[in-house]
Amino acid sequence: MGTKLYVGGLPYSVTEGRLQEIFSAHGAVESANVISDKFTGQSRGFGFVEMGSSGEAQKAIESLNGTQLDGRTLTVNEAKPMARRDNGGGAGRDNGRNRW
Repeated sequence: MGTKLYVGGLPYSVTEGRLQEIFSAHGAVESANVISDKFTGQSRGFGFVEMGSSGEAQKAIESLNGTQLDGRTLTVNEAKPMARRDNGGGAGRDNGRNRW
């Protein structure tokens, strides 16, 4: 098990400081990030927390997954590696149609 956790179902008002505070009750928190919309800056309702060890990460999952925070149910599990993205996958500006 890794040490990076996905945290879903966050209230939009939760800050990174508050997220770190919640998880620090279950072990050392290396980092806490709330993901926000790149255009509006508003929270997207999820984030990532990196714990000090895999044991602390497992303890946090067991303790916090399914619990309530400000009326919302948290989803806490091991973060999956970020999937590789292609840039649109199209064949160019003409979307693969030959214009000649």
